[in-house]
Amino acid sequence: MKINQHQKAFKETVEQNISELGKRPDWLKVRLPIGQNYKDVYQLMRKSKLNTVCEEAKCPNLAECWNNRTATFMILGDTCTRSCGFCNVKLGMPNELDLDEPRRVAESVETLQLKHVVITSVNRDELKDGGASIFSEIVKLIRQKMPKTTIEILIPDFKGDENSFEIIMQNPPDILNHNLETVKRLYHAVRPQAKYERSLDLITWFKKKGLKTKSGIMVGIGETKNEVFELMEDLFNSGCDIMTIGQYLQPTKNHLPVHRYVTLEEFAEYKEFGLKLGLKAVESSPLVRSSYHADKHAELI
Repeated sequence: MKINQHQKAFKETVEQNISELGKRPDWLKVRLPIGQNYKDVYQLMRKSKLNTVCEEAKCPNLAECWNNRTATFMILGDTCTRSCGFCNVKLGMPNELDLDEPRRVAESVETLQLKHVVITSVNRDELKDGGASIFSEIVKLIRQKMPKTTIEILIPDFKGDENSFEIIMQNPPDILNHNLETVKRLYHAVRPQAKYERSLDLITWFKKKGLKTKSGIMVGIGETKNEVFELMEDLFNSGCDIMTIGQYLQPTKNHLPVHRYVTLEEFAEYKEFGLKLGLKAVESSPLVRSSYHADKHAELI
């Protein structure tokens, strides 16, 4: 991963300020991926030539989710056009768009008989619609094959292009997810090609269209507790219904370092604050990621 000047400066500052992180707390330990269901999902993904964010982002819940026969499909290839400081998905110029991908995703959802499916993607800023048409086609095909399956899409910001938003609404999902990832102050280092306000505006736009909305962040990457509270208020005021909060874990030594391990008590504080604020669901604990317990969130609202 090639880091920019903001990421380099941030990384050096954090490393200088960390006196002793110590070993990972026990609550950050995860199970190894074993079991027949895990093998079935893995084999299906390879056979269908599909990517999952579970693998690409090294999700700590991969074993649990795959053994429950659930997975988050990552579409539009495995190469991203943005250089986020936390993400393990490879950076570069993506391959040609795979127009057959929607069919393979829909057939895999049918094979797994999923009650709830999450579709996410890399950023494809070189495409005119950012890949919105592929999202829309996938939702349409899943609806045809599995009409009772609830669908959540975790989308990029499409550079704020409302034409891309309109394409999404041609075949709207049940839940529209777009992650803020971190607090406003850290955007230059964590999400250098994104804008905090643009992401909030995206959530508001889809909420006004009648969709259930969702967002998520990482903590332990350099934010303060008050900044998290402010972000939660911003999300609520922008129309967000569901929020996920999890511990940041450094994928490789080249990525932004972990600033601190957030305590279980602090995660509980965030959940309590969010629910009192008016969010309909808050999933807040160290191993939480955007798609964790997504099926349960869909049932809640």
